[in-house]
Amino acid sequence: METKRMTLLKGMAIGGIAMLTAACSDSDDNHSDDAVHKDKAPHAEKSGGHPAAAGGHAAHWAYEGDGAPHAWGVLKEEYGTCGTGKGQSPIDISTVTISDISEIEFNYKSTPLELTNNGHTIQANYHTGSYITVGGKRYDLLQFHFHSPSEHTIGGKSYDMVAHLVHKAADGQLGVIGVLFKAGDKNKVIDKLWANLPTESGETKTVKNTRINALDLLPVDLTYFNYSGSLTTPPCSEGVNWMVMATPSSISEKQVKQFTDLFPLSTRPVQPINGRVVRVSN
Repeated sequence: METKRMTLLKGMAIGGIAMLTAACSDSDDNHSDDAVHKDKAPHAEKSGGHPAAAGGHAAHWAYEGDGAPHAWGVLKEEYGTCGTGKGQSPIDISTVTISDISEIEFNYKSTPLELTNNGHTIQANYHTGSYITVGGKRYDLLQFHFHSPSEHTIGGKSYDMVAHLVHKAADGQLGVIGVLFKAGDKNKVIDKLWANLPTESGETKTVKNTRINALDLLPVDLTYFNYSGSLTTPPCSEGVNWMVMATPSSISEKQVKQFTDLFPLSTRPVQPINGRVVRVSN
């Protein structure tokens, strides 16, 4: 397959992201969407019967102090991959390979509004029946949650917030869609969520007669960056199929502040790429 490599900097707009072609060269693209998640359990803990936010809610890990990200790998034996893994997330997406990658087919249904404060983020739990299909493989939507600022960066730039839509395939592999948010107009879906925020750690709110659809979080342009990475919180399990949207959705500064007032720190620093290929559709 003929591919082209591109370095992302501030410059030409492609897929809604500032990009500049610093160098292009032909290369063989051997990256696979189907790197299978090897751990038996996709998350460290479960909250309310749903997998916890991108890695799970586990005791004693945090974003500062003795449990900060640099120490995750030694907090517990099962967190070792956080320190030794070579395929960790998030990453800075600065060099990509333009390639023919499968479109994401979205089959999301609305679900009753159920929000959990797991002590690290706000998580919206999803009922069964919603899924995506990528390259013929189905991933069922389990939940989505938030970080501010974004964990992945694009050409060194972070965004004001990100939603991680966590999916799981029948073979156990996780597929996570990252939806970036840029400060601007108020987001109607976020408005509905934030109006029902559970403010205490461990609290879950189920809102009667209110439904949400994760489809409404997505940008109009569904171009995405694709690579094999990990959960971004302990146990940092690898083999996660990451799909990071190239175009950000909008969110107001007030809505960002409502989240950061509850969670001032919720972001793991970017990790070494270690030779991994990041692909984007042509």
